[in-house]
Amino acid sequence: MPAIRVVVNGATGKMGMETIAALGREPDLDLVGAICRQERGATLQLSDGGEVPLSTNLEDILTQTHPAVLIDFTNAAACMEAVPVASACSVNMVLGASGLTEEHLKQLDALASDKNIGIIVAPNFALGAVILKKLAEQAAPFFDYLDIVETHHEGKIDAPSGFSLALAQSLGKEKSFTRTETKKENLPNTRGGEYNGITIHSLRMPGRSAHHEITMGAPGQTLTLRHDTMGRDCYMPGVVRCVREVVKQPGLVVGLENVLGL
Repeated sequence: MPAIRVVVNGATGKMGMETIAALGREPDLDLVGAICRQERGATLQLSDGGEVPLSTNLEDILTQTHPAVLIDFTNAAACMEAVPVASACSVNMVLGASGLTEEHLKQLDALASDKNIGIIVAPNFALGAVILKKLAEQAAPFFDYLDIVETHHEGKIDAPSGFSLALAQSLGKEKSFTRTETKKENLPNTRGGEYNGITIHSLRMPGRSAHHEITMGAPGQTLTLRHDTMGRDCYMPGVVRCVREVVKQPGLVVGLENVLGL
């Protein structure tokens, strides 16, 4: 069976570079091209001594390399610019861009159906994070209060994180939680953001990667669930699995848990 041909958008970013290294370790996946935002020459040098075409123009790379899958690790704006270009070339997509909204998902669903391609959107590719979400979904109906604290590196461009927002949307879908409002707020927004009674707190500081903590409360007790990402290598098994799955069936899939069948 021929290897799956892959192009990476955001190839020179931290997640892009980690993804390129991971693809090189998989004999059934073939990196054939790379996209970056700034001009960096015509080729990207690989760790094994090889090279692939590199460009700021996605359409040129797709036309030149004819990939089966585009992996995108950019931001919401850049991702949604790339999506119609890739779909016009009938390229399946694995999207890990941060900040995709419900409206974006509707657009992706329509494109997947119209172009008969597979699109997987994953707010988090770490297996432990997916398990955290599933455990929280099981526990949340038994609690009245729920706070999410997420911590990322100082360079993360959005807040809250896409995964913490996905957590809040999932956990707050079936019920509204009780959010205690203080009578006096000495500093504005001290209580954090709010979604259906769920409070989200976002920390940004050096020395951190990605950390999500969910605390649920009921009279006389609390339950805390936490997932810590120590390095970006933990995302790669999820990314690789999504590349293999996205070529099998057209349509939109949101969340690694739905790829894994959890």
